[in-house]
Amino acid sequence: MTMCPESRSQPSPRPHRPAHRGIPLLAASLCALSLVLDLPLQAQKPLADLASPDRALAGNAPAYRALQEGRVEDAASLLRTTLAANPSDATAHELLCRVAYAQNQADDAVHQCELAVANDPSNSDHHLWLGRAYGMKARKAGPLAGFSLARKVQASFARAVELNPNNTAAIDDLGEYYVAAPFIVGGGTDKARALAAATLPRFPANAHRLLARIAVASNDNSTAESEFKLAIAAGKSPEAWIDLAHFYQSHARPDDALAAVKSAIAADHAHDASLVDAASILTAAHRDPALAERCLRDYLASRSTSDAAPVFKVHLQLSKLLTARGDTAGATREIETAAALAPAFTHGARSAQGA
Repeated sequence: MTMCPESRSQPSPRPHRPAHRGIPLLAASLCALSLVLDLPLQAQKPLADLASPDRALAGNAPAYRALQEGRVEDAASLLRTTLAANPSDATAHELLCRVAYAQNQADDAVHQCELAVANDPSNSDHHLWLGRAYGMKARKAGPLAGFSLARKVQASFARAVELNPNNTAAIDDLGEYYVAAPFIVGGGTDKARALAAATLPRFPANAHRLLARIAVASNDNSTAESEFKLAIAAGKSPEAWIDLAHFYQSHARPDDALAAVKSAIAADHAHDASLVDAASILTAAHRDPALAERCLRDYLASRSTSDAAPVFKVHLQLSKLLTARGDTAGATREIETAAALAPAFTHGARSAQGA
């Protein structure tokens, strides 16, 4: 697999077919698009429905809670029972989409989210999750299929924002897309700037985060750092500190990254998915593995687990830390716990690792 010439740290799409006219441009465009489509799944922004729990929980509370606790087999079973009785339950389709998404099952996620949108086309969150599902599928697609899917990603995110201008998760995802995607698939920093300007009066933290992303894309690191700090000042959230930590890490400033991670941990009183992001940064930087382990354990012990960081994936993440420090028995227990929650995913993950 070749690497993007403009960003060697990002994986490229599949090699194009050289005999097809226009594919080299398309392949280069999709290579740039990988900046957004190849984001780690657990690094997604907090979920839209956490801000609107009544909509998410209506009639599906047990399945929703099972999903947030990482019990994807239980969630899927409950949702299939609901849909057998009421095939037009759009929220059940969305939740089943998210069950598939959490397990990296792109085709199933797309199918269920398409059904959610078909049954309730005016719901912003359904379009948001459909865009995310299309993005997951696009990561594994060839150039031609990827082009079509990328357009669907942009259309879904834009529709989510149009339907609910207060859906900050959709605003974040659409902004990420505009910054990362080339013009040929609906991206562009001009669109990102317009979205940031429209967002600033109501959601300054989100707007400053987007302005920081634009600055990063323009190699204006000074402005980027300032905008990330303005996002922190506006929102005072652990997620904003995590964004700054990612920026420092990607610009070879490990001490600053560590300090930002520690600030995120201190700000995260709920012990939510930001702790998992913190642990991931520490692990990637080979810094303070004991703190990374504590972050994961605090998250797993909290009441704030969610499919923003699926519990079974966090158990597998913890197993790797335990293996690295020689605790084989502890690592095995974590893998067994993950397998009980998501047997199909855990088996596939272990097979891919040669376990």
